[in-house]
Amino acid sequence: MSAELLDAVRLRLAESGADPTPARVAEALRTEGRLLGDAEVLGVVARLRSELVGTGPLQRLLAEPEVTDVLVTAPDEVWVDRGSGLERTEVTFPDAAAVRRLAQRLAAIAGRRLDDARPWVDARLPDGTRLHAVLPPVAVGSTCLSLRVVRPRAFTLDDLEAAGTVPPGGARLLRAIVDARLSFLVSGGTGSGKTTLLATMLGLVARDERIVLAEDSAELRPDHPHVVRLESRPANQEGKGVVTLRDLVRQALRMRPDRLVVGEVRGPEVTDLLAALNTGHEGGCGTVHANAAADVPARLEALGSTAGLDRAALHSQLAAGLSVVIHLMRDRAGRRRVAEVHVLDRDGTGFVTTVPAAVRCAEGFGEARGWARLAELCERGGGVL
Repeated sequence: MSAELLDAVRLRLAESGADPTPARVAEALRTEGRLLGDAEVLGVVARLRSELVGTGPLQRLLAEPEVTDVLVTAPDEVWVDRGSGLERTEVTFPDAAAVRRLAQRLAAIAGRRLDDARPWVDARLPDGTRLHAVLPPVAVGSTCLSLRVVRPRAFTLDDLEAAGTVPPGGARLLRAIVDARLSFLVSGGTGSGKTTLLATMLGLVARDERIVLAEDSAELRPDHPHVVRLESRPANQEGKGVVTLRDLVRQALRMRPDRLVVGEVRGPEVTDLLAALNTGHEGGCGTVHANAAADVPARLEALGSTAGLDRAALHSQLAAGLSVVIHLMRDRAGRRRVAEVHVLDRDGTGFVTTVPAAVRCAEGFGEARGWARLAELCERGGGVL
């Protein structure tokens, strides 16, 4: 079947709003003056359903339990991440127009606009999958499509230890941090497993505690009976109705949280989170992008400046409100690893620095300079190292 005929059938079905059933496809073909055999009609049905239902040719990749990311950079370049780095797949699209159609359809499902006037979108699909797409000419050559899979089942620390993300015996240290109600941030690069680890640690929170989550995109799925989830909202086409992450943090403070969680600290909301951690909200936590645990104070300093918080004030709140930084990274094979755990301390100038307390080694976590401080914090809060 020619591309022109397929486009004509696609257009007729779209105009009628009909599902691409064999009978309707055959009727559309007859209207176009073409008669095809049963096998050919079924082939057209399969191709159209791939475009019009679900995520098209990407569906089987997203269904694989190991896949965390599916990335499309061109019609014949589809990549996946199964936890060991990016791998190129054999999945292809007929042409660049097919990638664009899929991206626009997924954006529409998420209730967002994606066209030449607004050539990118960042949204969440109904099943929780994170969608990001950029259209040409902003994306050179072809529509770029990125899908981040959110699994409905939360991992346990035993799962992460078995997968090698948590080093042998490391589960006890992470559990002690949660039990002691220490405030902490999980740091790392994009795709390093920050959200997965945070959700797992939230699953260790006592069942009689109330967790309130504030997220730009609802990705955290902690295995806990009492979770309140708040999600930010972009402005509508008239530029109204926006709900920022900072708005959510402020509302969360009024919802009697035992644990206030910011899915990802990326802007002015850092000031509200630090204020909360300094006003009796113990055990608060979140994630932040950083190259290393030692870079977290500088990263928070930069974010605080967007809210007009000066350096000295931020470091004062940081010293009093945050206790631990847990850093993840990917090794050379692309595997996600908890690399180190730091505690916070003040240097001679009064500014906050991080001190390594536990560093990953072959046998598990090796004790570092800040271990005694971490042990003291955990013991004081009732955590057992």
